[in-house]
Amino acid sequence: MVKPKKHLGQHFLKDQNIASKIVQALTLHCSYQQVLEVGPGTGVLTQFLIGDDRFQTSLIELDHESVRYLQKHYPKLKGNIHHLDFLNTDLALLMTGPFAVIGNFPYNISSQIFFKILDIKNQVPEIVCMLQKEVADRLNSPPGSKAYGILSVLLQAYYDIEYLFTVEPGVFHPPPKVRSGVIRLRRNTTTELGCEERLFRRLVKQSFQTRRKTLRNALKPLNLPQTIRGLSVLDKRAEQLSVDDFVALTNKIEEAWQ
Repeated sequence: MVKPKKHLGQHFLKDQNIASKIVQALTLHCSYQQVLEVGPGTGVLTQFLIGDDRFQTSLIELDHESVRYLQKHYPKLKGNIHHLDFLNTDLALLMTGPFAVIGNFPYNISSQIFFKILDIKNQVPEIVCMLQKEVADRLNSPPGSKAYGILSVLLQAYYDIEYLFTVEPGVFHPPPKVRSGVIRLRRNTTTELGCEERLFRRLVKQSFQTRRKTLRNALKPLNLPQTIRGLSVLDKRAEQLSVDDFVALTNKIEEAWQ
């Protein structure tokens, strides 16, 4: 049996019913067929994925011990079990065409996983994942909430996010110290934000670096043009701005720099 490794953030789900519910949460949004499972471990989700003929399943796993286990127990997936580091893999080359992402994301890299997916958002119409409940709540938080942050804005710009259900620590081996949450993200109809997206990301990240400060102070490292320093929106804090507000501010900054 595979031993969970602390440095990889592994907490193996034991509850078959919960595993089934997570897989059932995939809706084939935008009619994809390919599904990439991130960090399958011992395959508790995998068994339900390969049992559903709608899905063409691939796995990506960093732990060599887990890879050997998966190759032995799921021979049906021969050639589709990738012994790779998700964060350092060119997913657009690994997966041709649209694909969904599913997994029990390691707590220690869940945010990095989402930043990676955002880079190929037009190829990923749906994500169903389990992660630390605090993070799941944050991603789904609206403007004005204390939990609203960088990933809330960046993901909500491109995805509709639903909090599905909470999972207690006792159904994992080893049990984590916190509760987990399962969420579903489905690609919205936004193809273009209507602003320069790299500047948008930079603006959002800098705005939340010192979230207690007003934007006027938080954005000082960007050396904003003098012509927009009088904007009333800069008297607000980052958590008070919606996606549309950040888009509008991005455009004003870009126009002033031209």
